[in-house]
Amino acid sequence: MHKRLTVCSAAATALFLALGITTQAEAGMYRYTDEEGRTVISNTIPQPATKRGYDILNSNGRVVEVIPPAPTDDEIAAREAEKQRQEELAIQREKDTRLLKRFSHPDQAIKAMHRKLGELQGLIQLKRGNISVISSQLDNEQSRAANMERTGQKIPDATLEKIRRLESQIRDIEREISWQAQDIETMKQTYEKDIRRLEEVTGETRTLSLEPANPSK
Repeated sequence: MHKRLTVCSAAATALFLALGITTQAEAGMYRYTDEEGRTVISNTIPQPATKRGYDILNSNGRVVEVIPPAPTDDEIAAREAEKQRQEELAIQREKDTRLLKRFSHPDQAIKAMHRKLGELQGLIQLKRGNISVISSQLDNEQSRAANMERTGQKIPDATLEKIRRLESQIRDIEREISWQAQDIETMKQTYEKDIRRLEEVTGETRTLSLEPANPSK
């Protein structure tokens, strides 16, 4: 029995050694260039050498994998720049797709811009008309107050409050007009940019003027 166990143990040890040799053979070798430019083949590779790139060899000395050199700072920067360029191109393609869904020709965008301008300028004209009406009311109240002062009468608080309220309404409307004028300018710039892009994407040239035929003043 003891002899049989010894034989089994020896066989197991031999198998373990064989497996170890096989594992080491499968691990292969490394071929790299050292700091002096010499080619080195070894079962280990120093960390600095990995940055220069190396080959992995099998037990027969054949190349099974080529590890390229680590990228330089300039290469990394170039890759990042190209990645950003591709992302920007993708964003622009998406914008172009949305733009072409709205307009198939630059003239269509110009007509849409003219309609929008007409609507916004019409609102401004309406607000200016409101200012004219309120200003007339304010003039009447101020004239009445001035007459009271000349005759030594005390101006009622209600009259003074109405004057302040009318003045405040005029300021508010003027502020709204100023904001809308800025919105109009921003809208025009956006449309004009889209129109130029449509000319590039479609290859068509606009035939209409960017300015409305009869712009509202």
